[in-house]
Amino acid sequence: MILAHHIKERALFEGFNKVGIVGASSLEDEGRRLQEWLARGYHGEMLWMARDVEKRISPVEIFPHAKSVVVVALNYYTPHQHQQNPATGKVSRYAWGDDYHDVVKEKLASLLAWIVAAEPRAEGKICVDIQPTMDKAWAVRAGLGWLGKHSNVITPEHGSWVFIGELLLNLELDHDTERVEDHCGTCTMCIDACPTAAITEPYVVDSNKCISYATIELRTPELPVETAGWLYGCDICQDVCPWNRFEASTDETRFAPREGNVDAELADILELTPETYAARFRGSAMKRAKLSGLQRNARALQ
Repeated sequence: MILAHHIKERALFEGFNKVGIVGASSLEDEGRRLQEWLARGYHGEMLWMARDVEKRISPVEIFPHAKSVVVVALNYYTPHQHQQNPATGKVSRYAWGDDYHDVVKEKLASLLAWIVAAEPRAEGKICVDIQPTMDKAWAVRAGLGWLGKHSNVITPEHGSWVFIGELLLNLELDHDTERVEDHCGTCTMCIDACPTAAITEPYVVDSNKCISYATIELRTPELPVETAGWLYGCDICQDVCPWNRFEASTDETRFAPREGNVDAELADILELTPETYAARFRGSAMKRAKLSGLQRNARALQ
């Protein structure tokens, strides 16, 4: 039978920076907190988050044969910095390069293929954000890091600049039981730095006040918050985090910034047509905001 440590070694070979394996049990405590968050209306217009709550809590609702969950983290940090130019709009670091969904999915698919080759009875389900899984909860359970007060997972080695993915397997594997202690302590830098007070209390974010939510997910004609120079997303709470002071650059070349994706020229965004938009943002996470959203955001920054 294939062993857990062999899977971990292979995950690192595929390019992941951290990996942990836990049982495919229900996320009861995490699910309760999710339901409390939804009851407050903190998901805003992201109505899909209120659907399939049972799938988010229990992995067997997604993959009935799930017995183990392989959780991976992939560093995406690159050492580029934003300009302070009123003619441009800042883009969140996670969207500078190729779409992480594609990169993480490809690596997980390769890992699953290797597992199946080693253990032909193995079956699995790849989950990368799009599926109704609680990625951050699984990362904490698997010992990859802790949940920071800004609600992002912080790893001791790479800070919060990591993408998370899961592989649900029908195999009984040895599980990791040690979790990473919460090292936020008394620090409130992320809470204090948020210009819209979206972090309403430690570990809780109200999407309705969040710049990232407003510039990416919200489809209203006008923005409800001042975006502090951000065209797409927002990294303020991560930029000020002390755990992100000693970042190491990613080895994944596909996360290198595309031209115009660190600071986008507002005039260029406003001149985009459906055709030029599709060409420019093909394979980019920035397509999530759609052309209408990006141009709305650009107008708000002028």
